[in-house]
Amino acid sequence: MELVLAQPRGFCAGVDRAIEIVERALDRFGPPVYVRHEIVHNQHVVDDLRTRGAVFIEDPADAPEGAVLIFSAHGVSPAVKRAAEEQTLRVIDATCPLVTKVHVETRRLAREANEIVMVGHAGHVEVEGTMGHAPDRMFLVETVEDVEKLDLRNPERVGCVTQTTLSVDDTRDILEALQRRFPAIRLPRKDDICYATQNRQDAVKALAEKVQLVFVIGAPASSNSNRLVEVARRLGIRAYLVQDENEIDAAWLEDTHSIGITAGASAPEHLVQRVVARLRELAPGAELRQQPGVDESVVFQLPALLR
Repeated sequence: MELVLAQPRGFCAGVDRAIEIVERALDRFGPPVYVRHEIVHNQHVVDDLRTRGAVFIEDPADAPEGAVLIFSAHGVSPAVKRAAEEQTLRVIDATCPLVTKVHVETRRLAREANEIVMVGHAGHVEVEGTMGHAPDRMFLVETVEDVEKLDLRNPERVGCVTQTTLSVDDTRDILEALQRRFPAIRLPRKDDICYATQNRQDAVKALAEKVQLVFVIGAPASSNSNRLVEVARRLGIRAYLVQDENEIDAAWLEDTHSIGITAGASAPEHLVQRVVARLRELAPGAELRQQPGVDESVVFQLPALLR
């Protein structure tokens, strides 16, 4: 059997930065440090930080006055920021800079009296945070069918933003439908899409040309991990989302001689290695190789307070 590792895979710059922010805050201020929502969508990461003194909450009111509160990589709405201010909390913002860019663009479109269409997944914490920046003039669409149902007050003044953890492929049909329906719409720039999401999907497409089965390591709540599974399946490849090696069913490997392995942007590399070790137990003698791919060198600066 052959095991092929996708390149790139796993942590992106925004996730690296967010986790380092929590770790440095714990070192500098000592536990407990409060984190609004899971810092990233991965239970292993969250559990590790919890053992070190991070306390994960949804409402800033659940943190005692004067405590350190970190906003997760997904970003928050102005309402959440106000709630933190009312608690006189020491806030450290771990929002991914790519998400911050979308927030800035949302506010700009709103100031210019545009209605704003957001392409994203309902209920996702990033979507909720972004839409909170202009709640009275934003509309969420998830599909082309949703575009057809839009009822805008002024089709001549419309802007669009997207959830960053979608890819160019994910959004193409929806953006084309928006442009057909609202020719004056101001579409988002391609660089608003997370570079890591696109790179990891491209890597799965390359894997699909060589393997019969793909394992995606990631959490069920991870948008970009779920999209990786969908990409493989759309290409006719069997694919499974697993959180770690314990979720692998040996029956999945029957009549399989080549397996691809990748990880969502919030999954640490040690989980990849644990999955590889488990597959080698199930298929003794399996050869491991890494496919060529994009070498990501993006680094996001830490907040000044923690540098």
